[in-house]
Amino acid sequence: MTIKQIYNLAIELGITADPRGKLGVAKWLDLQKKSYLKLEKEKKELYDKEKLTNPYADTRFHFGDPDTKVKTILAGIEIEEAEIALASAMDNSYQLACLKAVISKNTKNPIQITNNHILSTKPDLIITHHPVGKALAALDDVMKMQADMMASYGVPINVAEGVMKERMQQVSRSIAPINHMRPVDAAKMANIPYMNIHTPADNLVFQYLQKMMDRKKPETVGEILEILNNIPEYKEATKNNAGPRIFAGDPGSRCGKIVCFDITGGTSGAKEIYPELVRAGVGTVISMHMKDESRDEAIKNHLNVVIAGHISSDSIGMNLLLDKLAQKGIKIIPTSGLIRVKRNK
Repeated sequence: MTIKQIYNLAIELGITADPRGKLGVAKWLDLQKKSYLKLEKEKKELYDKEKLTNPYADTRFHFGDPDTKVKTILAGIEIEEAEIALASAMDNSYQLACLKAVISKNTKNPIQITNNHILSTKPDLIITHHPVGKALAALDDVMKMQADMMASYGVPINVAEGVMKERMQQVSRSIAPINHMRPVDAAKMANIPYMNIHTPADNLVFQYLQKMMDRKKPETVGEILEILNNIPEYKEATKNNAGPRIFAGDPGSRCGKIVCFDITGGTSGAKEIYPELVRAGVGTVISMHMKDESRDEAIKNHLNVVIAGHISSDSIGMNLLLDKLAQKGIKIIPTSGLIRVKRNK
């Protein structure tokens, strides 16, 4: 596969698993096109035109030739300057070791690399999960989908949008001073193609968990934990003291309506979301992470909260994508917190 084919596949899988549905995504893209057409010529020149075809502003291909054929991918949750430098340095050290072996005519004892996590050559592509570069700078844009998710659970759309408005502005302000392009520049210096896949992967884990809960229909919060702890990524996270936890409620609390929330949609939403979800009939939410102020709101409104885990949940979404690439014969080298689990037989 080429880099462009991999990127397009990630977007396609994200749309297929999008909680808004394909029709909802199509409406979103139509709104982007209408907004673009209304812009003045000067603003059109500065507009990120990928928004017209890619509904996920937090997912971008940052550097490299999109027609490059890919045999090896370095994949992780946060592959930034340190990991990029390490990948480049390991390539150089391996080449130097090979050169020394040739010079010494040590042909009877060739160099052996048995650790699959060590790179013998530069990867053809780096895929990191969390946004970097222009994708990080636009993280708040993708949070608009949370309002549509709330509406699908029964919260009036005007209330959902009102609740999300201030939180989105807060996120925008918080990421504004960040040095967004630093990891992208590192990839350019190392001459390694670089992309990040955020919301499409989060959509995949959202769909995976929601379908599982809808199918297994746990009656208590404790049963939710049992289900999650049978998933390999969460089982491995538990061994590292980062497994699923109950943030609100107790193991014997009955679930009521279960929804996966704050699993996708950029980052965590506003604390005012939780009373609105309760009024809409939701009894339990499963999330990646939650701030204390949001937990307080959940407890105040008798809402059960199960935190599945951040990096472990991200790993599930990435693995569902990476399995598709592995089926094409592409070698996956996991790093940077990625708990690699293969679901292909």
